[in-house]
Amino acid sequence: MNAPSRHFHRLAWAALILALGVIVFGGFVRLSNAGLSCPDWPTCYGKATWPTQDHEIASANEAFERAVEVSKAWREQFHRHIAALLGVLVLALSLLAARKRKGGVASVLAASALVALSIPVYMGVGGMAPNHALSVALWLAGELILLVQVLRWSNVDAARLSTALLMVIIFQAVLGMWTVIWLVKPAIVMAHLLGGLLTFSLLTWLAWGTTPSSALVAAEAPKLRRLLWIGLVLLVVQIALGGWTSANYAALACGTDYPTCLGQWWPEQDYAEGFVLWRGIGVDYEGGVLDGPARVAIQMAHRLFALLVVGHLLVVGIRLLRTPGLVFWGVMLLVLLTVQVALGISNIVLGLPLWVATAHNAGAALLLFTVVGLLARLRAPE
Repeated sequence: MNAPSRHFHRLAWAALILALGVIVFGGFVRLSNAGLSCPDWPTCYGKATWPTQDHEIASANEAFERAVEVSKAWREQFHRHIAALLGVLVLALSLLAARKRKGGVASVLAASALVALSIPVYMGVGGMAPNHALSVALWLAGELILLVQVLRWSNVDAARLSTALLMVIIFQAVLGMWTVIWLVKPAIVMAHLLGGLLTFSLLTWLAWGTTPSSALVAAEAPKLRRLLWIGLVLLVVQIALGGWTSANYAALACGTDYPTCLGQWWPEQDYAEGFVLWRGIGVDYEGGVLDGPARVAIQMAHRLFALLVVGHLLVVGIRLLRTPGLVFWGVMLLVLLTVQVALGISNIVLGLPLWVATAHNAGAALLLFTVVGLLARLRAPE
């Protein structure tokens, strides 16, 4: 994959670093129960920032059912702002990658304009009544334009990947809106987390793929790549289970017991209830709605699958250590894996401290960075 401009990879790395910040801060927002601290979207109590003055707070409390909590509202709205900045960087990457394609810049701008127009239509600005159906139609039209180009273009100059990234981050914004209006529905919260990590992974591939002389050449590359792909699938499933645990407030379902749960090796569990993905719209899921056995099932699934993930990545790390030129990446993978396991256990035994839970979220992203980065760079000798 060739960079479409001299500084393209630098912009990709800047977007990647910002994406990591968005993911970590988003985890902080979710774990500090601030996900519904702004009851509207994309504004916060009707403001581009958030209410801070006494008269603003009083006015917001009259207009909205949810009372203003300034200490939480700033977290949610600041997270939206840095996510919007990431969207701008991804748009710039898309435009740079598409500029040598026939009609490339025009199609990216047209799609972005349709998506941008869908926001005021959804909000009903300028005296117009909100029109959600038209808003969705505009958003889908914009995504369809981008999808057509993704299918048409190759990735020799990063055009396909950059455009796909723009599609993903637009859908991420929609998931962010649904998270608020559907009252932190677990399926949407988990999808939003996975979408953020997908964005981060695609940016990782784009940044490494367009960085000059970044390839890692090894005779063991084909075997290592197979192991890494399996590891990536396992890691994504484990992250999804972690997101489901967090979204259903099941992190402390076993109390502070580890490796036992509620003083037992196999306590009462309700997997059928714990893994119902869709429960309808209109329920406020903040704080969780599941009973004890259902939450225990979610927590136990996350713990048990972690054993499989750790075992496989441990094998991958050892193989990397034994491969010339890949020792550093083997050490990084094993160190990150060890720290991530320690953070996961600490979450339980320490009673879910906010900084530990946030660091655990960051650890998942860094493991993805390592695995995806290796997949993007590993090559067999010619």
